Amino acid sequence: MWKLICFFLLFSGTVVAQNKPLLFNVDDLPQTLMSNPGAQINFTGHIGIPLFSQIHLSAGSTGADLYDIFADDGGNINSRIQETMRDMDSRDYFSVNQQWEIISLGWKLDKKNYLSTGIYQEMDAFVYFPKDPAILANEGNSNYLNEPFYFDDVSFTGEIMTVYHLGINHKFDKRLTVGARAKFYSGIFNAESTGNTGRFTTYTTQNGRNVYRHEVVDLDVLINTSGFAPLKEEEGMTVEQATAELLSRSFFGGNVGFGLDLGLSYILDEQFILSGSVQDLGAVFQRKEVENYRYFGAYETSGIEPLFPDLDENDEAIPYWDIFEDEVDRNLRDQTTNQSYTTWRPIKANFAMEYGFGPAFLPCNYLSVKKVRYMNLLGMHLSGVKRPKGFVYAFTTYWDRKINENQRFKLSYSLDDYSLTNIGLMYTRTFNKFNVYLAANNLLAFPNLAKAHSASVQLGMQLIFNN
Repeated sequence: MWKLICFFLLFSGTVVAQNKPLLFNVDDLPQTLMSNPGAQINFTGHIGIPLFSQIHLSAGSTGADLYDIFADDGGNINSRIQETMRDMDSRDYFSVNQQWEIISLGWKLDKKNYLSTGIYQEMDAFVYFPKDPAILANEGNSNYLNEPFYFDDVSFTGEIMTVYHLGINHKFDKRLTVGARAKFYSGIFNAESTGNTGRFTTYTTQNGRNVYRHEVVDLDVLINTSGFAPLKEEEGMTVEQATAELLSRSFFGGNVGFGLDLGLSYILDEQFILSGSVQDLGAVFQRKEVENYRYFGAYETSGIEPLFPDLDENDEAIPYWDIFEDEVDRNLRDQTTNQSYTTWRPIKANFAMEYGFGPAFLPCNYLSVKKVRYMNLLGMHLSGVKRPKGFVYAFTTYWDRKINENQRFKLSYSLDDYSLTNIGLMYTRTFNKFNVYLAANNLLAFPNLAKAHSASVQLGMQLIFNN
């Protein structure tokens, strides 16, 4: 079972990281307002093509890739899995993020205010590699005597939700622009397990009655779920019925929550711009269809055969393993509850600095409000996402080049936990008012995704109005 779980995590981590540096501060794309509601923008209105204005897929694995498992080197796959698990540690992680924009539109209210709104669906999963429990389940403890196995390693979050949002972008003056976005979360599915404790150790006791002593200390593992129990309990549910059940929760039929994005941009002088944002300051209140699984307790044993077996009421010996099982159950207990809980959204933070050069020489159009200050932008972008064991950071440098009034590309290089060779490219093209864009990270890995530790792709199409 653990081998199957590890295989799934490795596969999901290399197919396609929530960081979206390629669309940050692209002033003629409405999607920049989703990462910074206070961004400098260069349009008067937009209407996203329903279901196609933004499709985002990304994932990563810091500790392993598919090639580590399935390398054609004549070795044994079980040995490769075991070696890979030993090389990883409990701070290695797997992440998968998917966003699908359903509706997106915006319009300029006046010279200073731009209103934007929409609906998108998001799936986000983040799993730390549970090294100690995985090693214990896969190899046992015979090679790890007197070494503790920690259940603190078990830590993961996962959720699927629909997000309804409304944002305002306000231009205070020629230098400062600020923005805010209110979000209403409709939870579809959630599972999380964080803050677990516990230690299992097998000690050698040559001077004792038995060779080994087993000890479980302060075990407390809790897995919270919402939206899962009805699907598990409904026998014979078809795919169509399950899909209908999940979709019903998209329209506030499940658990709800609230969040806020804040952002700003400031022109220091003609060539330098500073910008920053904080996203998803919010929570989801898990109150419906909740099911929690807890395993807790403490136990110590120093033998596998009692000297004098217990007798039942007929003076017959009770099998030792029945006694042992009852004793374990009294000390290490499992519990299923329906207690509600609150999940905090993974907060995202961005900070960027840009330097512009090469004044724009675009055709004059006195009826257009579109203003291109520079043809070239060089920038630095620091981003972070809050996870159960701390922030996960990425640092990106980029060159943003306007080819002409209707074409633009952005070339980036990122340093993150996944790779030291993460090169990304974004290209956007506008035909009259119809815009299409494509962005991808870690391009060098695409020819052989089996060796990739991360990859990301975003694409979309929309109508953008400039006058």
